[in-house]
Amino acid sequence: MAYTFDAEIRTDLGKGASRRQRREDKVPAVVYGGNKEAVSISLDHKKIFIAQQSEDFYKDNITLNIGGEPVLVKVVAIQRHPVKQRIVHLDFLRQ
Repeated sequence: MAYTFDAEIRTDLGKGASRRQRREDKVPAVVYGGNKEAVSISLDHKKIFIAQQSEDFYKDNITLNIGGEPVLVKVVAIQRHPVKQRIVHLDFLRQ
């Protein structure tokens, strides 16, 4: 199953900015690799949470629409809240 998500580029970085993102039901994430600079993004938590329940989310390539440009990525790391069922942060690697 192919996954496609719309991502927003984050310009406001740091712990406080990430907390604000999470309060707005967004997941902070970073895309790196592919001989390009790392890009900080945010994704819709509900869509990511539903998708990550499938095994294919971790195996298949994912398409992120970053600023209107499709980028193929794979999930490298996922951080979850220790008690709540929430995703705290995602790391993606460009393919």
